[in-house]
Amino acid sequence: MVQERRSLRLVALAAAALLLAGCPVPQPRPQAPGMPPLGTPAPELPPAARPPPGQPAPQPPAPPPLRRENHLSPATRSLVSQARAQMARGELDGASATLDRALRIEPNNPLLWIERGRLRLAENDARQAEGCGRKALALASGDHGTQGQAGRLLADALRSQGRNQEAQDVESRPFMH
Repeated sequence: MVQERRSLRLVALAAAALLLAGCPVPQPRPQAPGMPPLGTPAPELPPAARPPPGQPAPQPPAPPPLRRENHLSPATRSLVSQARAQMARGELDGASATLDRALRIEPNNPLLWIERGRLRLAENDARQAEGCGRKALALASGDHGTQGQAGRLLADALRSQGRNQEAQDVESRPFMH
């Protein structure tokens, strides 16, 4: 009993402090007209809407798969342009540092991993390019265009290592067509 009074006083003091501080005190939300009061159990389905005993209830159709397209943010797009210009000038170390900056901004963007893989191929590091291609492919789920780019990178990296059959297997996957 004493504990209960003490709790009520604390609640009243907290509400008063909020009012004095200019903060709105949360009010119970009004009930929408025609809606049962909160906490009321859901009405039972009429017998005609219930599935026959021993049969599962019908499920609503599954939503269509989301088609996702990957894009670069303005900041990473600028960094990729800068890295490509550095690559064109032969500044591979500078391009690598620039792409690393972009990857710190968007580490889960498969387009950046593809760029990094292309750079690794230009540096004759096919094993690193393969890793970038696999990472990009894993991140590109749902985006067939990006999956295709990642697959081409992966196939090129595998061919650079003399693993032609594996490269052909990658190129035969559905997202490559």
